[in-house]
Amino acid sequence: MVETILITLLIVAISLVLLGVKVFFTKGGKFPNGHVSGNKTLRQKGIGCAQSQDREAQKKPRFSIDELEKALNDSMN
Repeated sequence: MVETILITLLIVAISLVLLGVKVFFTKGGKFPNGHVSGNKTLRQKGIGCAQSQDREAQKKPRFSIDELEKALNDSMN
């Protein structure tokens, strides 16, 4: 039982070191951006993640005052 836990911890530690070679052993190293908007090709195609698209949609007003007045006047006539 203890041997299995030690072997598992050793495998996890080795995996973390191998995954972090660029971060741990290069000056100024950092983990790559895994976010959709961090991908240059997807950005060029105008593709973004759902959170970013939702945030952009919430910034836009749903209706302008003029459109709302026009819609109300049209429905009254």
